[in-house]
Amino acid sequence: MIHGKDRKTAFVKQEAVKLGFDLVGIAQVRKLKEEENPLKDWLKEGRHSSMSYMEDHFDKRLDPALLVPGAKSLVSLAFNYFTDKKQADPEAPVISKYAFGRDYHKVLKKKLTTLLNACMEHIGVESGRVFVDSAPVLERAWAKNAGLGWIGKNTLLINPQKGSCFFLAEMVIDVELDYDPAFETDHCWTCTICIDACST
Repeated sequence: MIHGKDRKTAFVKQEAVKLGFDLVGIAQVRKLKEEENPLKDWLKEGRHSSMSYMEDHFDKRLDPALLVPGAKSLVSLAFNYFTDKKQADPEAPVISKYAFGRDYHKVLKKKLTTLLNACMEHIGVESGRVFVDSAPVLERAWAKNAGLGWIGKNTLLINPQKGSCFFLAEMVIDVELDYDPAFETDHCWTCTICIDACST
């Protein structure tokens, strides 16, 4: 069993990289009070369109401790999906590059389960869960809190070195780790490239 918060933290990050994750950051589990009113307003304005499930589990969206009893740490992970592959039929409707490969929910869930099992075996995790779009978790807000990047004008999380072509996933555990500083700087400034390029 690994002892010491710093050694446990290093283990989690090293194992995540071994599993192919491009970015890994850790945030202390807490209620995201700064997200509460913006989320309420977003829902009230109907900006979630037909995604009525976004109205469910409001409190859980703000506080992962309601999803995992005794939760102390949220590990935020990013997995790159960019590919140079092109669609075979140039006349077909254009689909996002993230949909070119196997179902990412299954691929990443398997990796996350491996990571959680390793944490249970080596750093003393007793209660933990992993999420890939499978629970009411504010992924981008937590990724920002874990130091992975900022939320750009394209509404995606952007990392200064890796861009924004990645899936986000989370592991919530009941072990205290060293926490990364939140990413506070918005590097979009006056840039509007994404807005100009996308009519939506």
